[in-house]
Amino acid sequence: MFTPRARAAGVIAALTVVTAACGAAPSSQQTTKTAEGGANAATAASAADFGGFDKLVEAAKKEGNLHVIALPPDWANYGEIIKSFEAKYGIKIESETPDAASADEINAVKTRKGQDRAPDVLDLGQSFAISGAEEGLFAPYKVQSFDKIPEGQKEPTGLWTNDYGGYVSIGCDAKKIANCPTSYADLLKPEYKGKVAMNGNPTKSGSAFAGVYAAAIASGGSFDDIQPGIDFFKKLKDAGNYNPVETTPATIEKGETQISIDWDYNNAAYAPQMAAKGLDWKVNVPTDGKYFQMYAQAINKDAPHPAAARLWQEYLYSAEGQNLYLKGFARPVLLPSMTSDGTVDKALAAKLPQVEGTPEFPTPEQVDAAKAKLASGWDAAISG
Repeated sequence: MFTPRARAAGVIAALTVVTAACGAAPSSQQTTKTAEGGANAATAASAADFGGFDKLVEAAKKEGNLHVIALPPDWANYGEIIKSFEAKYGIKIESETPDAASADEINAVKTRKGQDRAPDVLDLGQSFAISGAEEGLFAPYKVQSFDKIPEGQKEPTGLWTNDYGGYVSIGCDAKKIANCPTSYADLLKPEYKGKVAMNGNPTKSGSAFAGVYAAAIASGGSFDDIQPGIDFFKKLKDAGNYNPVETTPATIEKGETQISIDWDYNNAAYAPQMAAKGLDWKVNVPTDGKYFQMYAQAINKDAPHPAAARLWQEYLYSAEGQNLYLKGFARPVLLPSMTSDGTVDKALAAKLPQVEGTPEFPTPEQVDAAKAKLASGWDAAISG
């Protein structure tokens, strides 16, 4: 069974305990970052700095390992992506704590600095990618397809680059809910009392953060004003409709989260899995709160396997990697260019949840401001 990035409350503490148990011994990789030919893998800003892509592959294979966290096997098809990368390059991936949140990834970078078990790469909600770059945690790196990535979907020097995304959606167990909601306004109806959940806490989880942003748009807010979204969830709680249980496949199967606000690629991936268990999981992109956002990739500035980290990025932004995201119902950042050059898997693209209109994106500054506003107002809105 797959596991979403269900931002469990104890994950940060768990990571800290593991770190303490490991001690603060310096990474054995820290002294072997220089690849053949004199290239410093830790500071390489492109494959050209290694002397070309083949030399990057050689350096990565020499390291032999890659350490990742917060990559659930069926979140955007990461299970298959990891296996395909290992098979292609013979590099072993250690995937730890798949249900960790973006905040936990940032915490691991800070607390495990200098250790072999520090994460090499990060898959982050946009707001966490922006704040991590501002804190100086990431290494600049431009993949070979960097110029094809639209402006606004990357930090100019490659400190972070968006890789895949989706729309906020409302998942619903149609066998237990007579009328599945199709809008945020619907969620306030008395018939949904105690049933509306999210995939995590929005102060820690990129998916839940997006759920509040979408609620803001549905309630008269904007990319510059997330407050109406916070107010919406206060109304949802006051009406008795908000369900604080964080959505996982297990909670859906048990009927604990019969309605869930989550990315469309997660809800779409749940549908066939739940059908096998006798559930009818429906997915609707809310008509009054269309919000599209991408997750971003970043390389730990102090990655213990810096060449493997950079090769992983190259793989994710290759046509093969991008189509594997597509297979998991996620919309890859290179979908427009791949559609133009014919490298997209058309059959997979046709299976994406259909949404009318062209998505609009908040700027990094707008996301940063919204995150700060949410951090200061969420707990009071939900606990009050």
